[in-house]
Amino acid sequence: MAEFGFNEQHQNEVINYMRFARSKRVLRLKTIDSCFEELKDSRLVEETFTVDEVKEMLDGLQVVVRGEVEMELINTAHTNVLLLRQLFSQAEKFYLRLQSDISELENRDLLEQVAEFEKTDFKTPDKKNQETSKPKLAPLNEGGVSELLNKEIARLQEENDKLKTRLRTLESQTMSALDDRSKAERALKDLQKVQGDQQEIGSLEDTVAALKVDYEKSLSANSVSHKSLQENLISAKHDLLRVQEQLSLAEKELDKKFQQTAAYRNMKEILTKKNEQIKEIRKRLQRYEPSE
Repeated sequence: MAEFGFNEQHQNEVINYMRFARSKRVLRLKTIDSCFEELKDSRLVEETFTVDEVKEMLDGLQVVVRGEVEMELINTAHTNVLLLRQLFSQAEKFYLRLQSDISELENRDLLEQVAEFEKTDFKTPDKKNQETSKPKLAPLNEGGVSELLNKEIARLQEENDKLKTRLRTLESQTMSALDDRSKAERALKDLQKVQGDQQEIGSLEDTVAALKVDYEKSLSANSVSHKSLQENLISAKHDLLRVQEQLSLAEKELDKKFQQTAAYRNMKEILTKKNEQIKEIRKRLQRYEPSE
């Protein structure tokens, strides 16, 4: 098996699998041979057969043989999956990622090498190969590749711990820097607010000064126009009295015109009649209800 690049242990594992595959293959071939023997013993008892009878026997034999071959192929495929499962599980324990090239499964040169190996080394298995035939794969020893993998895993774990420590330190520094930045931003905002308040106070002082000047100007102007305002006020009072007098005359005139209308006369006549009726009713009540 030097052509495949296997060490002695892996070569023994391959031999064990090929022995298992050959035993299953021999068993299935015996089953197929028994199908033919059964056909001979059960059907080939006469000297002559018709074409239909021969066809029927061959069809039945074809169904049986096809079923046996299909079952063997399916079982072989499933067995190979279980073997790969063992290999992948063992590789994952050591953080390995195995890959396969499906195209190599049809490599004629490699297939011929396997067939040649089966004809030579596989025919005379020694005692050591028999001892290594176990239902499970033997774990790798602690030397060689396993030791290197363990050292690499330990180194990576140590480096990972260092990175975690450094990350925590950086996170702490980052949080402190963010806190300082927030404090600086708040201080800047407070300073800007104070400056804005100072500017607003200066603006208000200017406004107050301007209003004071305007007030003094308006006060001097008011003293000059105060007399004019009083005269205007007296004139306005006279105008108001005149307008009120005109309004009173207009109301009297309107009331007089309303009394001259037919609606007013009718309403007055109705009220007069009602008053007379009320007086008549009171007199009648006094008759029936004498005063105490």
